[in-house]
Amino acid sequence: MSTERSYNIYQEYPIVPASHFKLSKDVEHYLYVKRAYDILLATAGIIIALPIVVIFAVLIVLETPGSPFYVQERMGKNGKCFKLVKLRSMRIDAEKDGAKWAEINDPRVTKIGAFIRKSRIDELPQLLSVLKGDMSIVGPRPERPLFTEKFNREIKGFSNRLLVKPGLTGLAQVNGGYNISPKEKLQYDLEYIQNLTFSLELKIMVKTFKVILTGEGAR
Repeated sequence: MSTERSYNIYQEYPIVPASHFKLSKDVEHYLYVKRAYDILLATAGIIIALPIVVIFAVLIVLETPGSPFYVQERMGKNGKCFKLVKLRSMRIDAEKDGAKWAEINDPRVTKIGAFIRKSRIDELPQLLSVLKGDMSIVGPRPERPLFTEKFNREIKGFSNRLLVKPGLTGLAQVNGGYNISPKEKLQYDLEYIQNLTFSLELKIMVKTFKVILTGEGAR
C-alpha cells in the first residue's frame, strides 16, 4: 500500500469479508433520506453543470468527429441495467476491437478527454441519472454488465456492490481514480455500504471537490 493511500478515508474502517456482508438496518433506513438529498443536489448540479457540459461538448467535437456523448449500459441496484451518459473522453473507435478495461495513460484518451477525466467533468451528464433514480450522488461506480459478470466469477462477493444504487462519486473513486483494480474497488465499496452514513458521504463529497480542483486520484 502506498504512502498516499495510507491516509485516505478507507483507513478508518476495517475490511469486511464479502461472504459475510449484508446491509444493516441503520443503512436501510438512511437510504430513504439519501434519496431526498440526491434529488436536491442533482437538480442544483444540473443547473450549474449545463453550460460547462455544452462548452466541452463543442470542444470534443472540434477535436475528434462523432457525438460528444458516450452512452453505455451499466448495471445498477439489484442488477437493474440502465443507460449511462458521459461526455466522450476517448476516440470514437475506442472499442473497435471489443470492450476493454481502462488503462493508466490509455492511448485511446483524447487531449480534451484527458482533461475532463482528470477534472471529472465527463461525469456531469450522469446527474440526469441521479435525478431519474438510477444512480445516487455517492455510491459504488456502476460497471458494465459484462465486466460485473466477469468480476463476480473471479472475485467472491463482487455483486454485493449492487445492494445500493451506484454513484457519481464514491469511496473507491476518490481514493483509486479510474484505474483501481476490481478487488480494491470491491473492498472500498463494501466498506462504504457497511458504514453508510451522512458523515461518511460528506467526507467523500469533500474529497471529490479536492479531486476536481487538484486532479488527485485521476490517473
